[in-house]
Amino acid sequence: MELIIATKNKGKATEIAALLEKFDVRVLTMDAFPEIGEIPETGETFEENALIKARAVARLTGLTSLADDSGLEVDALADAPGVYSARFSGPDATDETNNALLLSRLEGIPWEDRGARFVSVIAVHAPVMGGKELLARGTWSGRIAISPQGRNGFGYDPLFFDEELSLTSAQLEPTEKNKRSHRAAALRRLADAWPDFIRAIQGKGSKG
Repeated sequence: MELIIATKNKGKATEIAALLEKFDVRVLTMDAFPEIGEIPETGETFEENALIKARAVARLTGLTSLADDSGLEVDALADAPGVYSARFSGPDATDETNNALLLSRLEGIPWEDRGARFVSVIAVHAPVMGGKELLARGTWSGRIAISPQGRNGFGYDPLFFDEELSLTSAQLEPTEKNKRSHRAAALRRLADAWPDFIRAIQGKGSKG
């Protein structure tokens, strides 16, 4: 089957596509549908935003769509930036301005209080039988570094410190990151539910 990744973030699309290699699907990206504009993320939770994007792209393409809504939750900021992670520093936010704002908000906060987690919620919407859907959530816990470290990844990766490895996400090779990341955790949960989901959209129902 064909599956479209409903994001225009090339870094995220590449990361998700690599994680989907285990599935028997042909992966497409939004590059194949340049006529589709930005989809407003108006939800108040990662789940709501992921479903908004998956439903919209499935409706516009007629294909089963996978959307990820993800972000960073920081303990000292009452779980901000959360669903506003991509636009934390304003409507024209960049990775650099978001990271700079995060560091300024945490200035003077001691290491033990800089706990954080990446959150990923993946939604799949199949435009058959009234619309079959699947949701999966994954998290990755760590701390916010004092300064950016590493050149890999995107977003908050240079500031997200994995205490077990003593490295930031941006210091990890892509294959290592894809084993530990919040998206990998969400996709593992997705994989568990995938066989029943495929049977459902093919009209075969569940064996359970």
